[in-house]
Amino acid sequence: MRTDDSALKNLGKGRESTTLEMKHRELCSGKTIDLGKKMRRALVLDNIRVQSLQLKIKAMTSSTTEQSVSETQIPLTSGIKLESLNYIVTVELGGKNMSLIVDTGSDLTWVQCQPCRSCYNQQGPLYDPSVSSSYKTVFCNSSTCQDLVAATSNSGPCGGNNGVVKTPCEYVVSYGDGSYTRGDLASESILLGDTKLENFVFGCGRNNKGLFGGSSGLMGLGRSSVSLVSQTLKTFNGVFSYCLPSLEDGASGSLSFGNDSSVYTNSTSVSYTPLVQNPQLRSFYILNLTGASIGGVELKSSSFGRGILIDSGTVITRLPPSIYKAVKIEFLKQFSGFPTAPGYSILDTCFNLTSYEDISIPIIKMIFQGNAELEVDVTGVFYFVKPDASLVCLALASLSYENEVGIIGNYQQKNQRVIYDTTQERLGIVGENCRV
Repeated sequence: MRTDDSALKNLGKGRESTTLEMKHRELCSGKTIDLGKKMRRALVLDNIRVQSLQLKIKAMTSSTTEQSVSETQIPLTSGIKLESLNYIVTVELGGKNMSLIVDTGSDLTWVQCQPCRSCYNQQGPLYDPSVSSSYKTVFCNSSTCQDLVAATSNSGPCGGNNGVVKTPCEYVVSYGDGSYTRGDLASESILLGDTKLENFVFGCGRNNKGLFGGSSGLMGLGRSSVSLVSQTLKTFNGVFSYCLPSLEDGASGSLSFGNDSSVYTNSTSVSYTPLVQNPQLRSFYILNLTGASIGGVELKSSSFGRGILIDSGTVITRLPPSIYKAVKIEFLKQFSGFPTAPGYSILDTCFNLTSYEDISIPIIKMIFQGNAELEVDVTGVFYFVKPDASLVCLALASLSYENEVGIIGNYQQKNQRVIYDTTQERLGIVGENCRV
């Protein structure tokens, strides 16, 4: 074990690429899954996440304080976990496999570490820094620790100043639903697919609680200086993309780093939309939603033309009330003649489809600045609250207030190649079969 008080630096040299497999976590666990129960529980906890995000956004926008290439591909898999229908990838940290939840709404990557004062149950062994020759402690007086403070506004016990020279830099990250991770900031080698990076800064979690399922921790793909995207800027040129698989049959997708489009399997061209610049929400990915259509019918709302987040950690897309109302009215016009069912949790447009084998589902499109389109895959239109189809709901929900920020959830991103290009400040979207 070594120590390191150096500053955060972009990792790697030259241009490379790598891809990781991506799946739903529970489909890899080998355990019997009560899918209906998990789907219902996921809705409740997804709502907690969205409320937490809205509070975070409100706090950030009401503050007046300013906060300061290569390609690689990794398999990405879907994990039906209690917190939400999140996706995971497996990476090597210090030579040991770690399964991480992929989250574009978070910045710091962290894993559970030995010795652990309080850890949730995870599948596989915890990361043990004592057996790694490449693990380095980050200290309070380092610029790396100060970067953490600037990026997260969370100083831990260092108190936001240089602190004692050999005091380890501690971090605390809370997720708003009672989940949290606390531990030491450190650096370690990380292997993303076939690309190895040295001195990757991450959180070594000694006290972790929450609904993270059996994962080892979380991969932060936000935009602050401590995120994986920022740390690997020189290696991957600030570009990453994913293709989220559906839930069925253990389907796998991919998480790719770098701008090598040869890893994409789309048959149509990618359409791009600018990332909206908002200094107060600089760690989020924000798009300008200019319109939407149901079955080819364009919708009208005064709330079009506003920013909307795109987030891999939220499940169900949330829309401003006026947009959701327009979507619901038009969808019910076109999807008529089917028996309705009571709403469930955040979903209020529901049906009983047990008597139907084949149905025609209206195509839902979201339109963004520059005429980029996201055509929601058929697997992302309905949410099966009950697997026997006695309670099937439109997989979209309304925000509580018109001035809240909309969120595009991962359920509507399935079977899409979503490309985050932070260098050119744009996001690309194209339909793709994510099974690999």
